[in-house]
Amino acid sequence: MMKKLPTHCGDDTCSSCVIAGDYIFLAHHGGGQDVSDIVHQTRETLKSMAATLASAGACLDDIVQLNFYIKNVSDFRKGADVFREFFQNGPPARMTVVTEFIGPNCLCQMDGIAYLPRESAGRR
Repeated sequence: MMKKLPTHCGDDTCSSCVIAGDYIFLAHHGGGQDVSDIVHQTRETLKSMAATLASAGACLDDIVQLNFYIKNVSDFRKGADVFREFFQNGPPARMTVVTEFIGPNCLCQMDGIAYLPRESAGRR
């Protein structure tokens, strides 16, 4: 089974996520770009990912691997510390990459992979 959920960013060439069997592949997510603060944008990005996962019957605790893209290496610690607020049952495996973004106000984005066995889908 494969299901593609509608875009979350207004770009009809990108699904918000693709569900393939027991896996949910999350597209790039961002948020809070109205405020130039890595902590704020990291929180809003994780909230955006949580909303996408909820639409697929999952939650942040189902993420097994996450990529954290940041614009400034000096923001790493402040941004990474936000993960404690959202992953209280232990963080997923994570890779952090420093990169440029298309949006001039974007300080971070994330994508990732969640695992949700079919027998537990929708039981939350």
